[in-house]
Amino acid sequence: MEKELQKPKLSPIVLWIMIVGSGLVVANNYYNQPLLSLMAKDFNVSESKISTIAMLTQIGYAFGLLFIIPLGDLLKRKRMILFDFVFIIIGLLGMYFAPSVTWLFPLSFLIGFSSVIPQIFVPMAAELAAPEKKVQAVGMVMSGLLVGILLSRVFSGFIGEYFGWREVYLIATILMFILWFAIYFFLPEVPPNYKGTYKGLMKSIIDLVKNEPKLRLASFRGATAFAAFSAFWTTLVFHLEEAPFFASSDIAGAFGLIGAVGALAAALVGKANSYLSTSKIIFYSIITMLISWGFFYQFGFTYWGLIIGVILIDLGLQAMHVSNQTIIFSLNAKASNRLNTVYMTSYFIGGSLGTFLAAIAWGKYQWNGVIGVGVFFTALCLLSHVLFDKKD
Repeated sequence: MEKELQKPKLSPIVLWIMIVGSGLVVANNYYNQPLLSLMAKDFNVSESKISTIAMLTQIGYAFGLLFIIPLGDLLKRKRMILFDFVFIIIGLLGMYFAPSVTWLFPLSFLIGFSSVIPQIFVPMAAELAAPEKKVQAVGMVMSGLLVGILLSRVFSGFIGEYFGWREVYLIATILMFILWFAIYFFLPEVPPNYKGTYKGLMKSIIDLVKNEPKLRLASFRGATAFAAFSAFWTTLVFHLEEAPFFASSDIAGAFGLIGAVGALAAALVGKANSYLSTSKIIFYSIITMLISWGFFYQFGFTYWGLIIGVILIDLGLQAMHVSNQTIIFSLNAKASNRLNTVYMTSYFIGGSLGTFLAAIAWGKYQWNGVIGVGVFFTALCLLSHVLFDKKD
C-alpha cells in the first residue's frame, strides 16, 4: 500500500514534457490574438465583435480552472490529462471548419475551458520536485508556459498572414495529437491527494479562500496585473494596423518573440530569492510593469518604444506571477491544485475583464484609452501589495 501511494520523482524528461507541454497547450488560448483582424475581414464583422473571441477564450479558461483543476487533487492526473485532450482537439478542429463567426464563440470558450493542462503541470512539478528544487521547477514550467503564450502569437501571426488563419488551428490540432502520445508514454501517474467527493472538494476551495489571506492577496495581484497585460496584447494588433505602422498580422505576432525575453524572468526568480525577499521581488515587478505603460504612452507610436515596453511588461508580469505561485504552493502541499485553482481562476477573470474593457476603450479612445485601462489595473495591483502585504 505504501509503495502504491509513493509519488514518483521529477525526472528531467518528465520536467521537459511539462515545460514543452505547458507551452503548446496554453498557446491554444492565444493563437486568436494576432488573427482577430483577419477573422473580422473574413466574416465581415467589426473589431469590437471579433474581440469577443479573445474574451470568451479567457472566460472559458477561468471556468476550466475553477471546475477542472480541482480534480487534480481528486483523480489520477495522467488519466485526467489524456481525457481532457479530447475536448482540446474538438475545439481546435471546430475552429478550422467553422462555417460562420457564430461558431467561433462557443468553440473559443471550449478551447479555453479545456486548455488548462499547464495549471495541472505547475503544481505537479512543485509536488514532485525535491524541496531545494521546487522554486526552480515551478519557474521552468512557468517559463515554458509564458514562452508558449508569446511565441503562439509569432506562430499564428506568420501562418495567418501567409497561409490563412484556419491553418493555424489545423497545425495546432496535429501538435496536440503528438503531445498526447508523449504524455501517454512518459508522464508518470500521480496518486490523488484528496479523499472525498467532488462537492466536498469544491467546498474546501471556499474554505481555503476564507482561511488563507496570502492566497487572497496573491490572487488579487495576479488578477489586476493580468488584466493590464491582456489589455495590451488584445489591442496591439489593432494599434499596429493604424498609422504610422500600417502593419500586418505577422508583425503583430512577431512582438511575441520580443516578449519572450521577459519570460526568462521565471527561471531567474529562484536565484533572486537568495538576496531579495519575495515581497520586494513582487514590488519591483509591479513597478517594472508601470514603467512599461510609461513607454507605451510616450513612445507607443514608435517600434522601439513598443519593443522596450513589451520586454518590461512581460518581465514584470512573469517575475510577479512566479513569486505569487511560490507563495501559494508553500501554504498547503496537499491542496496544491485547489490553491492554484483559486489563484489562476482569479488571474483569468482579471484577464477577461482587461480584454473586455480594452476593447471598449479602443473603440472610444483608441490607444490612449487602452493605456488608461492598463495603468488603472497596474496601479491597483501596486496599491494592494503596498497596503496588504505582510512581510515575513
